Amino acid sequence: MAQPRPRRSSPRIWILPLLALLTTGQLAGCGEAGRDAAGDQLQSERLRQVRQRGALVCGINGQLPGFSSLGADGRYTGFDVEFCRAVAAAVLGDPNRVELRLLSSNDRFTAVASGDVDLLSRNTTVNLSRDAPGGNGLAFGPILFYDGGAVLVPGASGIRRLADLADRPVCVVSGSTNEGVLADRMGSLGLRYVPLRYRNADETFAAYLSGRCTAVTSDRSGLAARRTLFPDPAAHRLLPEALSKEPMAAASRQADPIWADAVRWIAYALIEAEEQGVTRANVAALTARARSDPRQPRLRRFLGLEGELGRSLGLPADFAAKAVAAVGNYGELFERNLGQGSPLGLERGANELWSRGGLLIAPPFR
Repeated sequence: MAQPRPRRSSPRIWILPLLALLTTGQLAGCGEAGRDAAGDQLQSERLRQVRQRGALVCGINGQLPGFSSLGADGRYTGFDVEFCRAVAAAVLGDPNRVELRLLSSNDRFTAVASGDVDLLSRNTTVNLSRDAPGGNGLAFGPILFYDGGAVLVPGASGIRRLADLADRPVCVVSGSTNEGVLADRMGSLGLRYVPLRYRNADETFAAYLSGRCTAVTSDRSGLAARRTLFPDPAAHRLLPEALSKEPMAAASRQADPIWADAVRWIAYALIEAEEQGVTRANVAALTARARSDPRQPRLRRFLGLEGELGRSLGLPADFAAKAVAAVGNYGELFERNLGQGSPLGLERGANELWSRGGLLIAPPFR
């Protein structure tokens, strides 16, 4: 006997129950993030792991002065390292609760994807393929450093522009953004060159200093940083051409948007603190003053004295104040590690606040 043909369901029959599940939060278990049983506290699997472990595992370069390098006291210092400490302070209440992992340019994304690190703070350029779910699936925070690709050459080489590199060997870190940037730029100029690829920065710059290549390419800040370690820094010059735009940011797994949001707003807090004049030296005094002064709603919200901005991220109410108390605001972080008073001696330039002609801006804390 022939069986009756099944009746096809209208899509509306499926869409309505799905919408009901979404609005009641019953699908929270499908991802890494959701809300607790009471429905009022954000839960992130990564945030839970960090708190349970009692330490933030942060991936860094470790070989780049100004960003992350080993100091004379045996501790890693630099802009990227201090951002890790700001996150640890905001999440765990202690900037020293950080485990640093040294990652090469080749293994950094695998470390994030596998969960070996909670956060990647390693002079990493934001681009489409790294951000896309079909690429590396990273969740980038705000741009914390605007940079660009460049080339460093010996001053006595006679090389004054990119065209002078035709048919010459250039050292580059294999798998880095700079490898592709140089290839694109030389290709657009119709110039052939010989890329000599090395596994990491140490090998790359050692090859350059030994004369195995005529030039070395990296980000301008990275080249300036490495040059400070050369036997004779003044004997090497940066070519004037900017090869690319290299906006850099910290990154986490895209699969946990609540953790990514927490990291993002901790970064914004450092920028907002500079705009509001909150520093490592005055944050405690400003908090005490604002606590008894309701006429400063913007500052009170930022310091966690009113509203529930921290709770909406799964963080303490005073997460921003904790981060600033640990490392200072963005301007302090920049000047201490990269600015005119540091060995790198970089100008703020594009890394200045939007209100002073730069590109840094934090959305409103409200």
